[in-house]
Amino acid sequence: MAEAAMNVTKLEAKSHDKPDEVRSPPKTRVEVVRLPGYTLARINLEPGWRWSECVKPVVKTESCQVSHVGYVVSGTITVKMNDGTQKTFSEGMSYTIPPGHDAWVEGKVPFQCVEVLSAEQYAKPA
Repeated sequence: MAEAAMNVTKLEAKSHDKPDEVRSPPKTRVEVVRLPGYTLARINLEPGWRWSECVKPVVKTESCQVSHVGYVVSGTITVKMNDGTQKTFSEGMSYTIPPGHDAWVEGKVPFQCVEVLSAEQYAKPA
């Protein structure tokens, strides 16, 4: 599969500890950092977090309609597609998730990931 050409034109770094934007629905913290041509998010989800309970009321869709590409820093999350297919992702895994899903944190460890595709849209109020 051929990859699209991506050109970075500026040397720059920003800390997620001082993000450009923070979104914080219940049990959710999305720290958005914007770099030239790219947006990344560090997402922190507390134990007991579930998309359909914490983010659905903010975005007002029946299931998550955002595409995700990211890397799990810590914790475990299960994603269930609208067709019933589900997968669990844990620390050290990279992932892709298409639109049309619910998700929930497994266990008592917070889930933290870095997302490179959904950052601009995720958990943004409708």
